[in-house]
Amino acid sequence: MIQTIPTKRGQKGFTLIELMIVIAIIGILAAIAIPQFASYRKRGYAATINSDAKNAFTASAALVADDPTLPAMTPALLQGAGYNPSPGVTPTCAYVSASSYTITCTGNAGWGLTTSAATIDQDGKYTAKAAP
Repeated sequence: MIQTIPTKRGQKGFTLIELMIVIAIIGILAAIAIPQFASYRKRGYAATINSDAKNAFTASAALVADDPTLPAMTPALLQGAGYNPSPGVTPTCAYVSASSYTITCTGNAGWGLTTSAATIDQDGKYTAKAAP
């Protein structure tokens, strides 16, 4: 009742040295790819923070255009004007008047960025950008 798998004569598998060479090549590729991947993630996080700061500025410009005598600006007002913060990004507003305010978007502490915040003023100019 026991059946055997038919094999062709002279058929062989991989030798141990061939398998070791393949594993070594995969290890070398992984050693190159993993640091690159970490760098790509940091650049992606920095781009997210900078983009969020610009989006928050656009929402703030809409708020000021709708009400030039706006008494205060909060993240909740920015969200009401169409700004949706990305996951892990915390916006803060330092508002004095419609002609003097600063919006800062700070990234998650675990992102490992050298500058983990982007700050943009009422003119739409960055005073600080997030950097990997």
